[in-house]
Amino acid sequence: MKEKASSSKTLKRVIQNLEGQKHLVVLSFLLALVSVAGTLFVPILVGRAIDEIVGPGQVDFGALGMNGVQIAVTAGVVALSQWLMNIINNKITFCVTREVRQQAFSHLQTLPLSYLDAHPSGEIVSRMISDTEQFADGLLLGFTQLFTGVLTIAGTLGFMLSLDWRITLVVVILTPLSLFAAKFIATRTYDMFRMQSKTLGEQTALVGEMLDGERVVQAFSREGRAVEAFDEINGRLQKYTLRATFFSSLTNPVTRFVNSIVYACVALTGALVAVAGGITVGGLSVFLSYANQYAKPFNDISGVVTELQNAMACAGRVFELIDEPSETADAESAVTLEHADGRVELKNVSFRYVADRPLIEDLNVSVRPGERVAIVGPTGCGKTTLINLLMRFYDVNGGEIRVSGERITDLTRRSLRQNFGMVLQDTWIKTGTVRENITLGKPDATEDEIVAAAKACHADGFIRRLPEGYDTVITDGGGLLSQGQRQLLCIARVMLALPPMLILDEATSSIDTRTELKIQHAFSQMMTGRTSFIVAHRLSTIREADVILVMKDGHVIEQGKHEELLAQNGFYAKLYNSQFEQ
Repeated sequence: MKEKASSSKTLKRVIQNLEGQKHLVVLSFLLALVSVAGTLFVPILVGRAIDEIVGPGQVDFGALGMNGVQIAVTAGVVALSQWLMNIINNKITFCVTREVRQQAFSHLQTLPLSYLDAHPSGEIVSRMISDTEQFADGLLLGFTQLFTGVLTIAGTLGFMLSLDWRITLVVVILTPLSLFAAKFIATRTYDMFRMQSKTLGEQTALVGEMLDGERVVQAFSREGRAVEAFDEINGRLQKYTLRATFFSSLTNPVTRFVNSIVYACVALTGALVAVAGGITVGGLSVFLSYANQYAKPFNDISGVVTELQNAMACAGRVFELIDEPSETADAESAVTLEHADGRVELKNVSFRYVADRPLIEDLNVSVRPGERVAIVGPTGCGKTTLINLLMRFYDVNGGEIRVSGERITDLTRRSLRQNFGMVLQDTWIKTGTVRENITLGKPDATEDEIVAAAKACHADGFIRRLPEGYDTVITDGGGLLSQGQRQLLCIARVMLALPPMLILDEATSSIDTRTELKIQHAFSQMMTGRTSFIVAHRLSTIREADVILVMKDGHVIEQGKHEELLAQNGFYAKLYNSQFEQ
């Protein structure tokens, strides 16, 4: 019952997406009507032509020629209407799938990081690309064959009733056999296609993960395990695909068998009626032609239903993504933070990623304008989480964070984040020129400003050695750039924007020691007068910080300057001395 409700809900969503193309849908329906009417009129013309041939030497060639002309004209109209209908159906499908993809991608920009952290990127990509393509194929088949199939069945019954009700009654009585066969198969295909689509998403996610981490896989000799994981998913995909294919492949032979029974019964009944003088030979040929035409849509519709089951399963996965709750919207009364003065306060802050696993509890920190705040502690103590909370990538579960005296929940996210500049250990380079990557936070920067920022972080030298200098196109993975060079571009990006507050999370982790010393000097100049949060594992790099927050298990256990903390001979002193022990 739950799956039926889900399928009907998906169908309603698809119909809602069709509302924007109502005029094209109506036009497609009218063309289908013309096509079906012309197709069904041809057998009548053929029957008339047969009745003009009553015996040797008794052929009315004039009437026969007129029928031939009518058949040719009707066939031409049918061909033209089908050609136009196919063009329109393709346009409808393109417009609907384009809109669904746009909805999915636009919604992706509003999803909270908690969703993106919990779902593999490969699965999300599979939903937006593979599932949407499958949905488009099913939708196109639906428009191309479903309309004409239904109209052909209705039109054929109407024409047959106008010729002889007795033979038509035979057809109507046997019709439920085709309907039963189609329903039997359709009810067993949806679940299989849904599982096939879900497993395909898992496979795409695994392949993407293995490609991204191929060096690590090879370095730790995990190729065998990777192949085993792929084989396991591939085995499940094979099972679901075989079952879906098995049930869908039953459609054609079963419906053809039923249709053959209908055709035989029509031929037998029509022959008896013709012998009794109730119908002409031409009329009988019309009935036999209609019996074929009446049966064919059941084949087509059965095949379409199978494809539509697959399409609905894929559409359901796309709509699941679109229906995921967006990031909590800014409050209606949210104000814009123009230029932060650098004051940051955390009062009784608590946060947990998983409901039953506390991470940060009752955290209190007060930062004055222009202070350099270093955050240190063992892995998993909450250092990066604290940065995520400052940027409102996640919202606190309790307490509050204030910037410039304002609660960050009372500020617009855009203005809050514009007042922070981030350089992370994980670099992000978008596909584009080096210049475009540096100006990400300040698109209107002048050439002199761009070069000055690159020189400040010692990136200008390697940039000018690139084939096209600042106009060299690099890919999202950084192309031929080393990890350190990618990190230098990220540092240049922040040095160009120069926001009032800075976040440096292992910002020089991939840079050689000599360059790091130079960049530390540039950072010192950049941080002058700016509130800075520095996350570092190499404690030698944060000795000049105004205040050092020592975190452990989500709490600030020590706080003070470098010398003060060493003098306390506490947890910080142990951390610091452990890095210099012989």
